[in-house]
Amino acid sequence: MVAATVIIDRRILPLFGHVTASWHTPAPQRVESALVAALGLARVWHGTCTLTPGMGELVRKVGMLLAMIMAVAVVPMLAQDGSAPSNQTASVMGTVTDANDAVVPGANVVVQGPAAADRHAVTSNNTGFFEIRGLQSGVAYNVTVSEKGFADWTTQFNLEPGQSLILSAVQLSVARAQTSVDVSYTAEEIATQQVKMEEQQRVFGIIPNFYVVYDQDNALPMTPKLKFRLAMKVATDPVTVAGVGFLAGIYQAGDIPDYQQGAKGYGQRFGAIAADGFSDIMIGGAILPSLLHQDPRYFYQGTGTTKSRMLHAMSNPFVCRGDNGHRQPNYSSIGGDLFSAALSNAYYPSSNRSAGMFIGNFAITTGQRVISSLVQEFILGRFTKRGEAR
Repeated sequence: MVAATVIIDRRILPLFGHVTASWHTPAPQRVESALVAALGLARVWHGTCTLTPGMGELVRKVGMLLAMIMAVAVVPMLAQDGSAPSNQTASVMGTVTDANDAVVPGANVVVQGPAAADRHAVTSNNTGFFEIRGLQSGVAYNVTVSEKGFADWTTQFNLEPGQSLILSAVQLSVARAQTSVDVSYTAEEIATQQVKMEEQQRVFGIIPNFYVVYDQDNALPMTPKLKFRLAMKVATDPVTVAGVGFLAGIYQAGDIPDYQQGAKGYGQRFGAIAADGFSDIMIGGAILPSLLHQDPRYFYQGTGTTKSRMLHAMSNPFVCRGDNGHRQPNYSSIGGDLFSAALSNAYYPSSNRSAGMFIGNFAITTGQRVISSLVQEFILGRFTKRGEAR
């Protein structure tokens, strides 16, 4: 019996070595090795039975049973490929914080794969922690972390089979506030700005040239307030006052009107000229334009043929632009000249008061307006310093 056991051990051990060595070989070879071992075991047991008297048929049956068990149990295990895991998934996790390292609970975490269906979304818990499982390996994922009041945090990653990736520095910064302000101006506000620009217009940078519009296509009508403001601006400008004094000196030298000479006569002429100009500009440039809804300014053409520009300038004392944008008879300018000439009879010497002189003064004033418009159209525009928006 002892001899039989030794024989059995010596014969079985090489077979088990053959089986265990097959774990490191490919699956088809492992199956082949297992079958060989099973058949060898059966032969060993059969040989044992023949070498050991008395064990008989029972030993042979036990040997064959063990061989069958080995073939059924061991061979399938050896047939499995243990060299690579089968389709293992991965996971990603992290903690959402703000710029002060305080946790951000309730943040939305979205992991998106290349396929639309490969989308995973969770929210961070009370400690800012999140975890997403069941992600595929070898796939490029994009993760976006968002929360109200913060700018989105994004990154991209790839996962290995079975990997649990920890995203560090998932830190949300405060979103920048973007405020959109729609700025709109009323027609009156725009017209006011245009008048302010016109009040800066001066010939050679000195002589007022306020009543000229150089951008006629975009000019808006003036309100009554602006018409009076512009008239007062012209009448009280220091250069205007200096011009009245200069003209009074010329009238003094020419002894017109029939005031006396000397300082008193100069003062009378200065007052008469100032009254003429003030009444004309206020009546023809503010009062009547406000009542009749007409624009007292000259609208510079600047382009076109010389003939068209001349006709435009010469018609200005008789045709003006209405506040409605249409051209109409210039009742304001004509009326201003008539009223101003009529008022002058109240302070001119009696020798200068008559119907003929009244009509003559009106005609002279109208002619001066025609000449002034021509000068504006062809000369002064070149030497006028334009106003700038403020």
